[in-house]
Amino acid sequence: MQALEASGQSRQLVHLDWDDDPQAWVAEVHEAEVMQRVQAASQQGRAALDPDTIVSHDSYDVALQAVAGTLAAADAVVSGEVSQAFCAVRPPGHHAEAHRSMGFCLFNNVAILARYLQKRHGLDNILIIDWDVHHGNGTQHIFEADASVMYVSTHQYPFYPGTGAGSETGTGSGAGYTLNFPLPAGTGDDAYLTVFEQAILPRALEYRPDCVLVSAGFDAHYADPLAHMQVSEAGYRRMTEVVKEIAAACSGNRLISVLEGGYNVEALGRSVTTHVATLRQDP
Repeated sequence: MQALEASGQSRQLVHLDWDDDPQAWVAEVHEAEVMQRVQAASQQGRAALDPDTIVSHDSYDVALQAVAGTLAAADAVVSGEVSQAFCAVRPPGHHAEAHRSMGFCLFNNVAILARYLQKRHGLDNILIIDWDVHHGNGTQHIFEADASVMYVSTHQYPFYPGTGAGSETGTGSGAGYTLNFPLPAGTGDDAYLTVFEQAILPRALEYRPDCVLVSAGFDAHYADPLAHMQVSEAGYRRMTEVVKEIAAACSGNRLISVLEGGYNVEALGRSVTTHVATLRQDP
């Protein structure tokens, strides 16, 4: 947020509010026990849901606010108030499974958003592109048998959480609608952009989504301490341009980006500033 303010962009953005209770929409994706466990753990003041996932007194309420932020973006994009939105929310979400929170993630923000777009706004096909450096196991598993949501992931592999092999392509009626692009440690802009331009773009255009969602983790950045990739701000700019091309061709420019990982504050700020500036450009 400080980086966006320092760049002057924050003053030029439309800031969105959403006043309803998002708990019913969390329940569209997660089992009731997930919300109960997060709420109970938060009431303890400080507790661990797993070795990586620590909550404090405010975590349950903040996680619900993060979900609400994405739903505000959905309403604004579908209504035409804005064409594209960036949700600067934490905690992240893409590791959260239907039955458990894990990997820093409490509720799966982008999965809940996808179901909200379908059930509240009647959109049919949703494309989720996940460029976080870690594979979004939760998002994949929630939708792997569902052809109405295509999940695409680029990620360091092998790496946490251990999922995301290229052979994981969906199950049942969702077979072929999960696309994983596992990349070795040290991968930089050129290889990422080859995947985006030559593999993801044509498959997405064939799918013709009604809305494009991005699980926008920026931890593949070369300065990030939790991974080993070499993506630069210029790489994120071009990746953003590709997802905008998909939205322009298929979904009337409807695109919602949701923050996931990113653990070097300076690199995260620069990457987000570049991403939002590119979103703001005319398609």
